[in-house]
Amino acid sequence: MTHIWIRAEERPNEQRVGVTPDGVAELLRAGFQVTLEEDPTRAIPLADYNGCSLAATGSWRNAPKDAIIFGLKELPDDDSPLVHRHIMFGHAYKGQPNGARLLARFKRGGGRLYDLEYLTDDTGRRVAAFGYWAGYAGAAVALKCWAAARSGGLCAPLQTFSSAAALQHHIAADLGGDTCPKVIIIGALGRVGSGARDFCRAMGAEVTGWDMAQTAQGGPFPEILTHDIFLNCILASASTPVFVPASASSAPRVLRVIGDIACDPGSAFSPIKVYDRTTSWEHPALRVHEHPILDVTAIDNLPSLLPRESSEDFAAQLLPSLLGLHDMAQGVWAKAGAHFDNHLSILGKDSAS
Repeated sequence: MTHIWIRAEERPNEQRVGVTPDGVAELLRAGFQVTLEEDPTRAIPLADYNGCSLAATGSWRNAPKDAIIFGLKELPDDDSPLVHRHIMFGHAYKGQPNGARLLARFKRGGGRLYDLEYLTDDTGRRVAAFGYWAGYAGAAVALKCWAAARSGGLCAPLQTFSSAAALQHHIAADLGGDTCPKVIIIGALGRVGSGARDFCRAMGAEVTGWDMAQTAQGGPFPEILTHDIFLNCILASASTPVFVPASASSAPRVLRVIGDIACDPGSAFSPIKVYDRTTSWEHPALRVHEHPILDVTAIDNLPSLLPRESSEDFAAQLLPSLLGLHDMAQGVWAKAGAHFDNHLSILGKDSAS
């Protein structure tokens, strides 16, 4: 019997979960053994789940070795060997600073990583993504940063919201009914860009939507500097051009806020060169230039601002793939496993050099 162990998220401000109560019921009907760790902060209450075994927060470390450990965000960085198969967003394959350390933990323990970012169908499209809600919440935070920057202030700490309507009401209060910003979105046709566009339009912002056609020439892109807010909504790769060079901080510009919703500043592929670290819920904006102001917001768990809606959406997308976990040598799991094997072999070569 395939055993899926749904772990609690052990990082601050993370209330999402990748399986809903209905999803657990389907897994049980399909013959899975399901263990759910207790988590009082989870957006979906523990009492809503029925039929699965319960375990203490963090007890996945002592789970049976054949259990598949499923979570969303990264594990605590304690350097302990990882002996299980893990499903999560690993952030380990694009040169991120902690990526090699995570892969080394798997190498020492003999476990395997099935990265949610690399679960793709036959067309290369991800089978499940938080993209829409990342874009929606990321646009909200960027507008909140812009509202604060107008008076020279920095964005106040963030909180979770019970619904998209509640988030809209909160940002509308920050904007105060004044003129809304001009926003340019790159990646406007994707999941993330769609969410960002929907939120901006709900707030009455003037939106310029760019996608591959507008960036194909490779830059530079002076048009970005003529907007109040730039929202980066694309998943960067080696072929991604630079959208905002380091020189943009001191260049003549209207631009006051960059919302790097893709949020991968540690990657060598990052297309935004004016900053080098993520921001947080406590400090959402990083001021990278004073006169005139340029703030960057780059939060890596944006959908957590709307934890219930984003969890339900993501879980519905992912469930068909979870039901295929009985055979991880096939389909999306085989492809994700191949990515892991490839990067683990690269790690071995780097260590030997």
